[in-house]
Amino acid sequence: MALLLHLADVNEHAWAERFRSALGNYPVLLRSDSYDPDDIRYIFAWKPSDDAFDGFNHLKAVLSLGAGVDALLQHPRLPEGVPIVRFVDDELTQCMSDYVIASVTMHQRLFSRYAAHQKARIWSQLYPPPATAISVGIMGMGQLGVDAARKLVMLGFKVNGWSRTEKHVDGVTRYAGDETFDAFLGATDILVNLLPLTADTRGILNYATFKKLRRGTLIGGPVVVNAARGGHQKEADIIKALEDGTLSAASLDVFETEPLPKDSPLWTLENCFVTPHIAAISSERNGARYFSQMLLDHEAGKPLRNVVDRERGY
Repeated sequence: MALLLHLADVNEHAWAERFRSALGNYPVLLRSDSYDPDDIRYIFAWKPSDDAFDGFNHLKAVLSLGAGVDALLQHPRLPEGVPIVRFVDDELTQCMSDYVIASVTMHQRLFSRYAAHQKARIWSQLYPPPATAISVGIMGMGQLGVDAARKLVMLGFKVNGWSRTEKHVDGVTRYAGDETFDAFLGATDILVNLLPLTADTRGILNYATFKKLRRGTLIGGPVVVNAARGGHQKEADIIKALEDGTLSAASLDVFETEPLPKDSPLWTLENCFVTPHIAAISSERNGARYFSQMLLDHEAGKPLRNVVDRERGY
């Protein structure tokens, strides 16, 4: 029995040290090690290669480093019938809420306008509306969305939540299903995307969506914040909307192509805030502790937690 790490673009050795410390005598292996594939029971994966799962006939679970599993579900040879466990972590949730709150309050206080005024040395005392006048619409009411919604309510914002199924959160106006999407947009000044990326949600941040957002409350027009996946957005539509006033501003942490190409107009738009996919990260300390306990519990006969529904995509 063993755990195999298959991680791209991260430090496998650092993760392995964390897992070995947490798992004790349970073997933790790297791809460069010599091992019998029949001994591998769990694979801890991030951006696995096409042959990552070949030859492993006794897998009990695939453990995903990321909270989002869209890329893993698209793997051409992902083994059928093997559970996929996603990462759920309080620190990651806190970091995402930090990003959302910072972005929302920045746009509520019209920082993009004042940044442009500072650059042009313009003294213009245009007073922003209070938080209580602004409606924030959160798309995706999973753990990340619910946490951000609760904290925004505490700050005084009106909060709308839209999800596939109805979720009750105190102080949040609920919208569920495709039939409520237009009403949700029409009641939203600052749109925050925290959806999982699925076939249904790919490209949902598009010009038609932006045109349906509420106007007249937030000075300059509505705003979009995307901290989920680059596949949710059509960047040509975002650029168009930012340039023609359909959107007054945007905060983008994810992109269709990452790193964001140097020739993308998003870099130079004064009303677009670009961050390099850093809203929330999976730390080695918490990730190794979380999955080590999951593995040990599973080996002791307990059920896996936070198992991905492959049909739904999250």
